[in-house]
Amino acid sequence: MKTDIILCGVGGQGILSIATVIGEAAMKENLYIKQAEVHGMSQRGGDVQSNLRISSDPILSDLIAEGSADVIISMEPMEALRYVNYLKKDGWIITANKPFVNIPNYPEMEVIEKDLAKVSNVISIDIEELAQSNGIPRSANVILLGAAQKALGIEYEKLEEAIRRVFERKGEAVVNDNLKALEIGKSAQK
Repeated sequence: MKTDIILCGVGGQGILSIATVIGEAAMKENLYIKQAEVHGMSQRGGDVQSNLRISSDPILSDLIAEGSADVIISMEPMEALRYVNYLKKDGWIITANKPFVNIPNYPEMEVIEKDLAKVSNVISIDIEELAQSNGIPRSANVILLGAAQKALGIEYEKLEEAIRRVFERKGEAVVNDNLKALEIGKSAQK
């Protein structure tokens, strides 16, 4: 088993929390994991990106080579396209479909959607609306994780257990909100 994942978005969207949950689930399966993070001006809405590599065999490098990522999980559609050259031909993009417009020359959504349509396997969902309408506005990132579950190849129950462990110090309400978010995302899978 080997899964190379690129997680990306804008600072403050919860990308590193997703990486923590995935990593926790993988470690409980006795899998090897390596992670490299890039924080580009994340405190000011800059891009945040993490390479997360999971394998049943030892991993030599924490970086993902171009054309070899199995999955891109993106909290923001333009950020997904920023890393599309890292995706395998049969890889998956799981992305939020609402832009976080933080630059003056942000591309039109029609252009972004056209470019995303060139990728064979894309799940694009409105995680912000799903989070708001379900009363869990701070768990949009975990909705995206739920939508990515099958592409990641991690059992749903293992992600549930990881959420319980990662968020338990924040209290039962936070754990329950994130479990609810994971289920909503799972329902959004194609």
